Amino acid sequence: MKLRITAMRIVRHEDLIARYENPLENPCPIKEGDTFLLTCLEKPEGLCESAWQTLFPFAFALMNGAESLYDGWMKNKKTAMVSCNDGFRPVSFYLEVID
Repeated sequence: MKLRITAMRIVRHEDLIARYENPLENPCPIKEGDTFLLTCLEKPEGLCESAWQTLFPFAFALMNGAESLYDGWMKNKKTAMVSCNDGFRPVSFYLEVID
């Protein structure tokens, strides 16, 4: 089974960044529209470890046949919308099983 992960939206909380974050040169390499194709459950190249830790349980479930995660909140039962845990610039990822 294959799973496609697509970065759908990135939100930047500039006020929180200015107030709390140490200056970072390249905090997140992900751009909206970036896609990753999984054929096994290994972290895709270019995806940060923090995002992968958040996405992994959903990727694992979907790649092992799970459907209707969270009681069917997705229109397509073989998908999930999950955001990484970066509180300053969260990325919303769309995970979809592809045949």
